[in-house]
This record gives sequence, C-alpha cells and structure tokens, in this order.
Amino acid sequence: MSTDMTHGNILRQLIRFSVPLILGNLFQLSYNMVDTIVIGRFAGSAALAAVGTCDQVMNLLILGVSGICIGASVLMGNFYGAGDHEKLLEEMKTMVVIGLLFAAAVMGAGIPLTGIIFALMRVRPEMMGEATLYLRIIFAGMPFTCLYNIYSAALRSIGDSKTPIRFLVISCLINITLDLVLVVGFQWSVLGAALATVIAQGCSAVLCIRYVDRKVPLLRMDWRTLRMNRDLARQTLSYGGMTALQQCSQPIGNLIIQGSVNALGVSAAAAFSAVRKIEDIGLLPGRSISTAITSFTAQNKGAKNESRIQRGFRQGMSMEIAVGMAMCAVILLLRAPLMRLFTKDEAMIEDGVRYFNLIGFCYALPCITNGLQGYFRGIGRMKITLLATLTQISVRVTATLLLTPVMGISGVGLACVLGWTAMILWEFPLQLHIQRRGVLER
Repeated sequence: MSTDMTHGNILRQLIRFSVPLILGNLFQLSYNMVDTIVIGRFAGSAALAAVGTCDQVMNLLILGVSGICIGASVLMGNFYGAGDHEKLLEEMKTMVVIGLLFAAAVMGAGIPLTGIIFALMRVRPEMMGEATLYLRIIFAGMPFTCLYNIYSAALRSIGDSKTPIRFLVISCLINITLDLVLVVGFQWSVLGAALATVIAQGCSAVLCIRYVDRKVPLLRMDWRTLRMNRDLARQTLSYGGMTALQQCSQPIGNLIIQGSVNALGVSAAAAFSAVRKIEDIGLLPGRSISTAITSFTAQNKGAKNESRIQRGFRQGMSMEIAVGMAMCAVILLLRAPLMRLFTKDEAMIEDGVRYFNLIGFCYALPCITNGLQGYFRGIGRMKITLLATLTQISVRVTATLLLTPVMGISGVGLACVLGWTAMILWEFPLQLHIQRRGVLER
C-alpha cells in the first residue's frame, strides 16, 4: 500500500517506513550471514575466508545496482509527490530496461574475469578455487538481484516499505533450508552456499514482480511493450549514475582493504569477514532510516514543501544518533559471543575482539553520515554524496595501508573512525548552507 508522506505526523511516518526496511534488510543480509556461519562451522576457515573475499565483490555489484535504483526512486518519489502517475510508470519501465542491461553486462564480463579479479586482490592459492566457484554462481544470478532491487525501490518511492519484506522472509527461509541441505547435508561447501543464495534471490524477485502486477496498478507494466524513455534514462543515469559511483566507491575501497587484511593471514581474513557481517547487521537501522529520510524528502520536494523537509531531517537525525549509541552498547557488551557464532578458532575470535575494542565506541559516526546522505539524496544533490564518500574512503584506505602493518586488524578499525569523521566534516557545513538557502532554490 502506498503512503503519501507529504502530510501527517513526521516521526510516525519515518518510524513506520524505517522498521520494515530494517527487517527487510536484516533478512537480506541473513542470506550471506547464514552462508558465513554454516561455512565457518562446517567447511572450515579457508572456505570462510574465500566467501568473505567474494563478499567484497558482491557488495560492489549490489551497491552499484542499488545506487542506480536510489537515483531512480528519488525521481519516482518526486513524480508521486507531484501526482504525475504517468511519468512514474514511464520511469519504472526505464529502470527495468537499464537494470536488465546492467545484469547482462555483469554476467558477460564478470564470469570470465573472476580469476583476474582475485589475482588483483592477492587471494591466497588455498582460497582461490572455492572463491572463484562461489563468485561465478553469484554473477549468474545478477538478473534476480537487479529486478528485486528495482521493484523494491519503486515500492519505497510510493511509500510502501512493508511489502518487500514479506517476500524476503520467504526467500530467507528458502536460503536457510537450502544451506542446511546443500552445505551440511550434501557437504557441497561453497557451491551449496552459492546455489542457496541465488535460488533465494530468484524467489524474492519473482514474488515482488507478481505482487506489483496484481496489486499495484501505478507500477504495473506490460512486459511485451517494455521500452526505455530516453529523457528519463538520462535523468536516471544522472541521478542514479552519480549515486552508483558513490555506492561503488565504498566496496572498491573495501577491496583494497581486504587485500591488506589478506596479507595478515587466513585467520585475520576470516576474522575480518566475521566482523564485517556483525557490522552490517548493526548498521542496518541507520541505513534504513537514511532510506526513509530520502523517500520522505523526495516526496516533499515534489510537493514543494520546504519546511516539512527540514523538520523531517531533524527528526531523522535524532533517530540516527539514538540507534548509533545503541549499537555501541550492544557491540561492546557482546563482542566475544558474537565472534563465537562464526568460529571455534580462538585466534580468530581474539582478532575480532581486538577490532571491536577500538571501534566499538564510535558507531554513532556512521549513523550520522547515513542521515546526511539520505537528506542530500532526497533533495537530488547526488554530487555531494559522491564527493563525501570519496573523501571518507580515501582517508580510510590510506589510513589502513599505513596502520595495518603496525596495528594488525585494529588498524582497520581506527581507519574507519578517521574516514567517518572526515565525511562528517565535509557534509555537515554543506547541509547547514543548503538549509539556510532553501532546498527548493537551485
């Protein structure tokens, strides 16, 4: 069901929009989380390190897709807020064509180049075979990933963040079941984990498409007449392309960081894989609130409601700070038990705890950056989000390369803190300037 966020209680709307996103993203992350736990406990540290290395490449692709979808959802939110339903549907069709072309390009180039990618990442020989197999299967499933992200973004643009979670719950249960059958039962190791992930993603995409076709006439398409509107495509790529670059710059930096961690040995690489999974879940609320701020802001920009945009930003930032402080408390209290979910290897557990000892006090920082990013995306200032992210990742990568040889995995944590701080120092003054000038003034 669509939601008009140009009227009504702001805080209630942000919470109602954010909570389903948190749950939905949690289930989406659980695809890879279940893979990691099952592989770490039943296939060994080498297999776990291989999947962790693949995650960096997978994140690059998924964030690239979601970046384009974020840009498209801002346009769709503007059209919905302005009541232009014809343009809304045209943008939906255009986005599907762009997404399918992107998936075809990834499959065509990614599958044959997997070995070269891992060579550049300095993947160790004992991890190479399993990592290559896993990633090629993930590449083959890219059409499902693209279609699910497109349809989810379209639903969010009209204020519906609840529907996609229903399908993610089903697909997550399929993923868990297949993991247990293929990895634990058949002992297919990373092959079984990759197949489980792709099949589950395919289910979520198909269910989402069927729902829109039956229940959401605003977004219903005739696939036989699917075409791309050139003017909207240029706008989409202008917004989405900038956001995709911003989204992709983060995992590109992570690939460089992963190379530094791989050089520390299999135990450190496996520990880093585990802490990234824990962080991904812990940062979900902040990222989901950021998406809520984007959708809220885009609709109200379309409705030309300046004062409501600023009120929404302030309330959204209060939510971000609250969840960031809560994450600090949970991580610091449960860092050792959380690491034991992934492994029985004490050396790996110690590496993870050492990482959290340093970074565990600072998780409010990425939540603040998420809130600022959501605001800038919602008002269409994609260039700011790109430059801010490039600042953050440049500081983080440079600090990692300098600190990791001296501090080990703890150096990666300190580098994150420095990067987040640099990003806030870049974005916050710009937000104040835009607020004084007015969002609707370009």
